[in-house]
Amino acid sequence: MGIFVSMNKGTVFLLLNGEFPKKLPDFSNYELICATDGAYQFLEKNNIKPHFISGDFDSLENLPKNIEVIHTPNQDFTDFDKILQILFEKGFKNIHVFGASGQEQDHFLGNLHTVIQWKSKLKLTFFDNYSRYFLADNKTEILHCNQKIISLVPFPEVKNISTRGLQYSLNDENLTFGERIGTRNKAVKNKIEISFKTGELFIFINH
Repeated sequence: MGIFVSMNKGTVFLLLNGEFPKKLPDFSNYELICATDGAYQFLEKNNIKPHFISGDFDSLENLPKNIEVIHTPNQDFTDFDKILQILFEKGFKNIHVFGASGQEQDHFLGNLHTVIQWKSKLKLTFFDNYSRYFLADNKTEILHCNQKIISLVPFPEVKNISTRGLQYSLNDENLTFGERIGTRNKAVKNKIEISFKTGELFIFINH
């Protein structure tokens, strides 16, 4: 028997096969729960029944019989990209992603690459055991973050970035991976504001 999930929020919980969360979220906040095939066993061990799982199932020996199983064998795309396509076709846009980092770091970087590809269609927020992170809009406000460590990482370049509410402010400056990035800054206000003109910027917020 799985946990009954109240479906009233419109947000998706998606679990990938990276480092699994040490603390599970409140699943009543999610309309839909899903996982890639390699992550399903973690949900099963924690008595959490997803609405569906997908993947090529090369890492899952026994397929569940009471859960929707979507076989996606196309090796031209990652399991992450393929499950995002399924969610997009189902009409979901706001997705919380767990298990995207840890273990093999090439997968983590590949997941960041996938986020950029989907940025015009989906709103993806990542959660791991240390932080949450996301691809920023050109104007981004973050609330309830006073005294938290904030890192700004260009992928690979962001131009004309300005910030408010951080200990070390930026004023119409550029960040470039390999030259200058904005790691280990600190929020000194409960609301921070970040704006930039062009580029791709990931924001990491430590717990």
